[in-house]
Amino acid sequence: MRTALLSPSRRVRRTPFSDGVEAAGVKAYTVYNHMLLPTVFRSVEEDYRHLKEAVQIWDVACERQVELRGPDAGRLVQILTPRDLRPMLPGQCYYIPIVDETGGMLNDPVAVKLAEDRWWISIADSDLLYWIKGLAYGYRLDVLVDEPDVSPLAVQGPRADDLMAAVFGDVVRDIRFFRFMHLDFEGRDMVVARSGYSKQGGFEIYVEGEDLGMPLWNALMEAGRGMDVHAGCPNLIERVESGLLSYGNDMTDDNTPHECGLGRFCNTQTAIGCIGRDALLRVAKEGPVKQIRAISIDGDRVPLCDRFWPLRAGDKVVGRVSSAAWSPDFDTNVAIGMVRMTHWDAGTELIVDTPEGPRQARVNETFWN
Repeated sequence: MRTALLSPSRRVRRTPFSDGVEAAGVKAYTVYNHMLLPTVFRSVEEDYRHLKEAVQIWDVACERQVELRGPDAGRLVQILTPRDLRPMLPGQCYYIPIVDETGGMLNDPVAVKLAEDRWWISIADSDLLYWIKGLAYGYRLDVLVDEPDVSPLAVQGPRADDLMAAVFGDVVRDIRFFRFMHLDFEGRDMVVARSGYSKQGGFEIYVEGEDLGMPLWNALMEAGRGMDVHAGCPNLIERVESGLLSYGNDMTDDNTPHECGLGRFCNTQTAIGCIGRDALLRVAKEGPVKQIRAISIDGDRVPLCDRFWPLRAGDKVVGRVSSAAWSPDFDTNVAIGMVRMTHWDAGTELIVDTPEGPRQARVNETFWN
């Protein structure tokens, strides 16, 4: 099947690292927060294997930041999420479900607390900026909400510590998971966090200013020559194996955090001020009637999942698959699905209707990583 090309446009923005991505031989992009996001360099499977064995540099500038700055910044972040942020200190990152007044998921970003009165919200693919601006205005809060000139660059893989230490010094090895440090690069301060959209370990560098994009990319590439460094990107196979959810693919505003398996990030009783608190208190009391589950699918490799695939028990639809890929390491098709409570127990046998016909599938107890 021939694939249509993506037409360049000012509405689809390049990134500070696009020159490096192109020189590295990118083969495919998607559009994420109105920006280019690489999806393939050599092949999905080759990129997957290299990510698990070496180290990659990812252009994830599309993870745009929403900056909240001012006396009411902390209050505004708490309005957005059912996670209790009172224990959070400057220097920490929190994964936070963001919900609307019905408890529906609007985004699942990482919140970066720079100071008591300054936060970055590193968002998934949605126009969350406008929702946050509306809440700030509606609540008459003393806070500035804007998109700063900040573009994340990720370093992911087993040798990520070695590569980062070669550029920033051994101090990076002391950064704890979901913590960050302010480190110097060419005389400029950068926020460097131990985080990233893989389970292989690594860092995200919040690059302030487009002019530093390619100097940092080149410095990492040069330092990684003896470490088998490659340009990479979030990998579909590794993401599904790891159970890393994709907003817009695996969940939308029709789903609550509890349906998405994110109930552990909801302190609904104590997150006073969250706009969706009352709705989520009811959900927490009653429990979800459907929930994200790991699904394995029999047979040869499945095609790309660009639409929901129904999950059936006999003739009855009991869920849907939203992301799927062939896993070389587990020798099966791995998938993420939303399944009704009547059929979500581990080991339950189901049928999934793929574009190539029905396949046998089953619910797994956990994800693969």
